Amino acid sequence: MNYSRNLRKMIFTSVAGLVILNGASLPAIHANAATLPVSGISALLSENLGGSPSATAGVSEILRSTVSTDEVEADTETADPYAPDETGVAKAGSAYGYTHLGIASVEGNLNIRETPSADGKMVGKLPNKHACEIVSSTGDGWYQVTSGEVSGYVSSEFILTGAEAEAIAAEQMSTSAYVNTDNLRLRSEPNTDSDIVAEVSNGTPLELIEDQGDWLHVSIDNDEGYVSAQYVTLNTGLPVAMTMTEARYGVGVSDVRIDLVDYACQFIGNPYVWGGTSLTHGADCSGFVLSIYAKYGYSLPHYSGAQANCGTRISASEAKPGDLFFYGGSSISHVAIYMGNGMIVHASSPREGIKTSSAFYRTPLCVTRILPD
Repeated sequence: MNYSRNLRKMIFTSVAGLVILNGASLPAIHANAATLPVSGISALLSENLGGSPSATAGVSEILRSTVSTDEVEADTETADPYAPDETGVAKAGSAYGYTHLGIASVEGNLNIRETPSADGKMVGKLPNKHACEIVSSTGDGWYQVTSGEVSGYVSSEFILTGAEAEAIAAEQMSTSAYVNTDNLRLRSEPNTDSDIVAEVSNGTPLELIEDQGDWLHVSIDNDEGYVSAQYVTLNTGLPVAMTMTEARYGVGVSDVRIDLVDYACQFIGNPYVWGGTSLTHGADCSGFVLSIYAKYGYSLPHYSGAQANCGTRISASEAKPGDLFFYGGSSISHVAIYMGNGMIVHASSPREGIKTSSAFYRTPLCVTRILPD
């Protein structure tokens, strides 16, 4: 019998699901020669040839001359170590400080919920391209995650993992300078004789523009300046989720004030756009305030310095939700809405977008009340 000719015929006809040898039917081989390893095909065909030594040798020889070694090796390459496994969670492996890195891929913000349900209470927001640690998968479309100070559940549909997540992470890595002293002075030039642009409180993050050694060129909101390197701590990492801790309102606060702050907080995470007034597509600090107040029937100018001249000046200790806090150096350059409980919501900068901060993350120049008591 000419095994060589028959075996070659078997290899090329196996994909049809039926092989005939000497009038006997062999089991269908549901794979082609390029995807089934040589040893596997050899064993399978030799078994159906009755284990003949000459047949076995012939099988191996013909398969090695027929199947491309490159094709076989290509099919056995190691999988991406960060690709999702059968449960949908990225496999273990450190990437950018995360064991199971996830990156939000959503227009706007991804809601983080207390329970794995669209009806779950919202505990935070994960903006587009921000990072999270995937803790586990529920198996029904939800990931349990942690990001910054927020822990909860997000829809896995909007989370990138593996190589896709790492590619985004490489673009999003940035360095922030965290103030580690009280009332740090941001100066116009890298020396102590220059003008003071702002005073910044302990723990406030500054965007690092350039490390100049003893001095750092930084920005806060849209104000640029210099701070002494000894009074800040540098930290490089990925942007993370924002908390949605509810503001605690004092006794006697009107429903209008509460409603205005709640309305303003709906837009946390949306973009900052210089000169913009759109709450969804982008606003600057005064454009954000202008648009929030417009909903309640107040017409304000589109300039923070001019807004400070509206209403009545009050002390910071008298502030109620909805009052306006103004910041700057020698003149007003930034405005925010007071939320209550020592917090503000504001359109910060192109990098930060609309966010919450401590009302005293910078020293306020003045506080203004426009809403009636």
